[in-house]
Amino acid sequence: MKRIYSVSDLPSTIPIFPLSGALVLPRALLPLNIFEPRYLQMVEDALKTEHRLIGMVQEREVPANMGDAPLHQIGCAGRITSFTETESGHYLISLKGISRYRISECLDDSAPYLQANVDWADFSRDLGGEEDDESFNRPRFLAQLELYFEANELQTDWDSLKDAGEELLINSLSIMCPFSSEERQALLESPCLKTRREMISTLIEFSMRSNHSDTGKMQ
Repeated sequence: MKRIYSVSDLPSTIPIFPLSGALVLPRALLPLNIFEPRYLQMVEDALKTEHRLIGMVQEREVPANMGDAPLHQIGCAGRITSFTETESGHYLISLKGISRYRISECLDDSAPYLQANVDWADFSRDLGGEEDDESFNRPRFLAQLELYFEANELQTDWDSLKDAGEELLINSLSIMCPFSSEERQALLESPCLKTRREMISTLIEFSMRSNHSDTGKMQ
């Protein structure tokens, strides 16, 4: 059954899973293989709650002598929608993105994993229906994407990409493409689907230019 949330439905405190390179976006799915004991406990505790939310967040590269927080302030929470335990004791879960959040305070408590007070107010749009990108030129975008995948020797199901809705396509590419953690954070913080799509195009273009430049130097 599809769940409809409002900001008032969301908890003020959630478990936080810092994981560079792992991105979840509203209404998109993120599969995870959980094996560290503290995060196994986090999943078990989240499953006992009504909301079953886990807050994904990107880590930041911060010099040890600086006082800046090692986490980005903005993350996205996902609801555990599937759960399987392997023979080795790992948990295979899927998170469905619900809403982005802003960390207001990291808590120092007895839990073995990080918890934080979070603010959802800036991201109420995430709780609505799928976003549209009225200026999206699908044939042009897919042609650019195909060149990028060939240059980086990436594989995908092109039939599924061609048939996917705009939001599913853009958000899935944000998750699956080999972007850096900082690039993923920028995609996460994009204010709308259109700017996220434009950013993906820009990242692909820069990558293609870099590959072409490196090839030229080798000749």
